[in-house]
Amino acid sequence: MLTAFRWLLRIFSALVLLAGGTLALGYYFAARSLPDYGEDFRTEGIGAPVEIVRDTADVPHLFGTSDADVFFALGFAHAQDRLWQMTILRRTVQGRLSEVFGESSVKTDELMRRLDLHGLAVRSVAAQDAETKAALEAYSRGVNAWIGIVNAEAKGRGAPEFFFFSNEISYWQPADSIAILKLMAMRSTAQIDAEVLRARLSLLSEDWARDLMPDVTGAGVASLPPYASLVPGVKRSYAALDAGPDDPLSPVARLPFAGASNAWAAAPSRSAAGGSLLANDPHLDFSAPSLWYLARLELRSGGVIGATIPGIPAVLSGRNANFGWGITAAWLDDQDIRLEELNPADPERYRTPDGWKPFVSRRSIIEVKDAPPITFTLRWSDNGPVLPGTHYNLDSITPQGHVAALSWTALDPADASMTAAIRLMQAKSIDDGIAAGKDFVAPAQNVTMADQSGIAMVMFGAMPGRDPATRGEGRMPALGWMPENRWKGRLPYSANPRFVNPEGGIVGNTNNKTVDRPFPRHVSFTWGDTQRVQRWTRLMQEREVHSRESFIAAQLDTVSPAARTILPLIAADLWFTGEAAPNGTPERLRQRALEVLAEWDGDMNEHLPEPLIYAAWVRALQNRLIRDEIGPLADAFTHVEPLFIERVYRNIDGAGRWCDIMQSAPEETCTEIARMALDDALVELSERYGSNVESWRWGDAHQATQDHPVLGRMPVVKWLVNIRQSTSGGDHTLDRGRTAGSGPEPYLNVNGAGYRGVYDFADPDSSVFIISTGQSGHPLSRHYDDLSALWRRGEYVPMSLDPELARAAATGITRLEPAAAN
Repeated sequence: MLTAFRWLLRIFSALVLLAGGTLALGYYFAARSLPDYGEDFRTEGIGAPVEIVRDTADVPHLFGTSDADVFFALGFAHAQDRLWQMTILRRTVQGRLSEVFGESSVKTDELMRRLDLHGLAVRSVAAQDAETKAALEAYSRGVNAWIGIVNAEAKGRGAPEFFFFSNEISYWQPADSIAILKLMAMRSTAQIDAEVLRARLSLLSEDWARDLMPDVTGAGVASLPPYASLVPGVKRSYAALDAGPDDPLSPVARLPFAGASNAWAAAPSRSAAGGSLLANDPHLDFSAPSLWYLARLELRSGGVIGATIPGIPAVLSGRNANFGWGITAAWLDDQDIRLEELNPADPERYRTPDGWKPFVSRRSIIEVKDAPPITFTLRWSDNGPVLPGTHYNLDSITPQGHVAALSWTALDPADASMTAAIRLMQAKSIDDGIAAGKDFVAPAQNVTMADQSGIAMVMFGAMPGRDPATRGEGRMPALGWMPENRWKGRLPYSANPRFVNPEGGIVGNTNNKTVDRPFPRHVSFTWGDTQRVQRWTRLMQEREVHSRESFIAAQLDTVSPAARTILPLIAADLWFTGEAAPNGTPERLRQRALEVLAEWDGDMNEHLPEPLIYAAWVRALQNRLIRDEIGPLADAFTHVEPLFIERVYRNIDGAGRWCDIMQSAPEETCTEIARMALDDALVELSERYGSNVESWRWGDAHQATQDHPVLGRMPVVKWLVNIRQSTSGGDHTLDRGRTAGSGPEPYLNVNGAGYRGVYDFADPDSSVFIISTGQSGHPLSRHYDDLSALWRRGEYVPMSLDPELARAAATGITRLEPAAAN
């Protein structure tokens, strides 16, 4: 017995030592890719010495004798900290993820090959001006210099992820940066989803589309022809829509998560300190590391500092000494689905206004890890690339004998958006900033600007030149052969909405409707916000003058105007009614929930139970209202539409009929449906959080999911790489925390302000900014998540252009010397 125990102890000790040795060896190899920010290098590609000074927040301040050398340094710094992220972004837009991740990424790769964004980027290089081409080339040299150093000096393959997956890295090219900007355009629009969903609802009932996807208030289209009259032959269906591939690397932006953001500016007359103010917080899906990366460039035109995206050599939101700018998704209707009629005698030809015409076709091969390669045919019509029905649920709205083609402004082979971005960050005034937007194509953005004396907001992006007679006005798919449905180039830049030095001294955007113009100069019928703008308007108007602190407070505001509107409507007949119920009964639980909600002011604070009760209630309510009418198609409405709930409970245009359950004989009232939905929500919450209502916390359910897109799904490893934090805010608060909407944890915070910046031109160096994770993409780096705690608490780091301040508190200074120097 004793001998057996000794052998078991020896075996256990050996296993412990083996596991410890394996972990130590893994840590050693992973740590080799941690960059030493104090290390100096000799490298090709620069004309003179370059300094990369990293301040206490790990923000690189880049100094060189020429702009080319500074852009080289930016590429070098991006690659040092985010090489894996850059590689994956490039593979995504190239349609080459399956080479690394296997069959799970095939559908994403197929879509990207059909759109050919990388091929269009290659062709767009020639459309850039000479200065931008030089910047792209210098940036590429900087990225490649770091790749060369990693290979020559065995620096852990450049990132730990390359030990798990393929470490093949091709050298960076100027077209790769343009392609990533196009990829951002794809992540910023969901007009295809809107068209398909509206068409599906229209096939079932015109009223249902009007109620569930309502027009934003203001003059607009009174009615649309039913989809069946636009595209005959499509069968009506209640079937659920496919949510898309379960691929965390998919760039497809589903409708609830399409581009969102806030930006606003105050003129000197509305500023307490007498200088213009500007605040910006773009919203994207959370990830670890964040998509955003803070940087400062010292160019010939002066210093510029703000948010960049690794792979793109431009500050996309930031400031220089005289000028600041912020970006918000414009929600421009920049996509149309056109249904191409196939020739019955030859399906390789499609109908045009001039007769049958062959598709432009070529073959493409996707290499798949651990599986045979997949070969398929890419086809383009005059209207754009042909997409199979398996993408975007297009098969559900495409009649037999037709295929769907996509018209999209981002499919421009002479896209000079990168040139516009480079010019914008070097602008000295609002006039310069407006001029910079002339060549911008996609992604469409409302650019809010401020200089020393004024403010402005201008939409950057190409607006499609639609015919006024377009059937369906671009809101639903239409037949591609009809001349009136085809785009006729694009509208001139002068047609883009712009607001320069408005009389009130305040300008801003929360993805709300910006203009009320007739089609086809309407910009969009689908907008990203109807709620946050209400809160923003109130916060801006309740003060005569603003300060940096008041702008920060507005960015961090967590009061939900939707809750303040909806709750009194749905609870009007439930509050303080009914007899007292004994503890432990559903009636008593409902009364307790209503009691706490009655005293709630709509603040979606992470420490309160009320936001959780409200969110679960309205979610259950919308489901009860629509499920019996539209069946499984209700799964497409993952998030509450406040305008729909308001229409129903105010009985606008007879929308109160949604409260009656069609399958039951009695006629249910809206009060009864509200009561049943509240009981549904309380059962759900009690099962997860217990029966003590007062102990529930919104933040327990509403954690920010800053997960690693790849390693974040791996057992054990996910606990090392994912950053989860309790957060305030919600779907309709200025401090937006978009919920998942579906799945086992529907209240997780999955999309929000990955970057925040507030720029004060009364004292520019008092400006501040922050990102939601850390600068480094290396999980072993202390800069992987060091900014996340500040971000969660609503704190910022200084955004100074003072070089001495950066050097005085530097965590490291990297010096790059020309390889030919003595």
